[in-house]
Amino acid sequence: MTPAHLCADLVRIRSENPPGDTRDVIGYIRDFTDSCGIKTRVIRSKGGKYNLVSAKPKGRLLFCGHVDVVPALSRSWRHDPFSGTIEDGKVWGRGSTDMKGGCASILSACREVIDEGHELPADLAFVCDEETSGTNGIRKLIAGNMLIPCDTLIAEPTPPLSPNVGQKGLMRLCCIFHGTPGHGSLYPVKGVSAVMEAFSFIEFIKTLHTREYDPGDPGLSRLISESSEILGEIFSMEGTKDILTHVMFNPGTIEGGEKANIVAQQCSLELDLRIPWGCSIPVLLEEIRTHAPGADISVINMSEPSITSPDSLLVTRLLEEIKNVHHQPARPMVQWAASDARYLRREGFPVVEYGPGEIQALHAVDEHVTVESLENAVRVYKGLMLRYSDEA
Repeated sequence: MTPAHLCADLVRIRSENPPGDTRDVIGYIRDFTDSCGIKTRVIRSKGGKYNLVSAKPKGRLLFCGHVDVVPALSRSWRHDPFSGTIEDGKVWGRGSTDMKGGCASILSACREVIDEGHELPADLAFVCDEETSGTNGIRKLIAGNMLIPCDTLIAEPTPPLSPNVGQKGLMRLCCIFHGTPGHGSLYPVKGVSAVMEAFSFIEFIKTLHTREYDPGDPGLSRLISESSEILGEIFSMEGTKDILTHVMFNPGTIEGGEKANIVAQQCSLELDLRIPWGCSIPVLLEEIRTHAPGADISVINMSEPSITSPDSLLVTRLLEEIKNVHHQPARPMVQWAASDARYLRREGFPVVEYGPGEIQALHAVDEHVTVESLENAVRVYKGLMLRYSDEA
């Protein structure tokens, strides 16, 4: 089975998160690993949130991928989002880029290494729950000591010549604003609107984005600058350095008020902040709370910016394998978003992300992955595995 057909099969097995039921897709991968003679175990949580890991990890090299995907409505799609259609040199469907394509390339590389008579040097982890909190996925595996800290590759989609070695930090807040209710006809002379308090707070948050942060390390500053160029090429846009050096913010959800003619007594806001290197999260959080003393502000999720040294053995080996496959020099980058890498780095795993996919198709209508990128990823993964196999 080609990596494209393997990817198509995975896309056809629905695993939207929410609800996050990954039983069927993990069962498919378990059947595949069994057919290759790879011993694995399934880790189960309520709601069908299943993970699959190597039964006896070696702690030499870890390949990781998530099998949950964001939801999709079929409206406006060229093909049904769960059809796994292979057409025009692409596999179409939700999760093809993020990141069932990467999972398919991992599995294909494992099979090729084994079929050529080598012992598989890599541990495997296919996880649920990456698209939400990771609580039942990678964080559960780490907490249960089911993984041994070692060089780790997560098959998240990246540019073909630029593995991702670092990520901005994340702070997700739940903010509850309180007002003094009254008759709507008297506002704003009388009463305090929780909705307007939230609006004022968002205006303050907008000012945070105007600040530029310096990571304080010349090497990291250079890497950020180079990464901004790559980001600009991906999205065909200017001002990309701001994305990596400024606080990015998104008021993701807001809900408030009781009735049109009542001054709102309560308003809730869920706020997503992406934190650059050089910005202190505790200091920023304190400033946010000081600006809204009457609000109840709680942290839903928080992680510091993280990075794996571009000079590490894992990164240098991966760059060499990418060059071998693509016949062009490869250069690392840092990323604007977040993934399971942050949890692994926090526990001492050197992590790099590299995988097939179309960055602009992430979470989008008509998500797809090219067959060529799947096949090239298999070659890179196989080459990396054999490097670690030769050390055994």
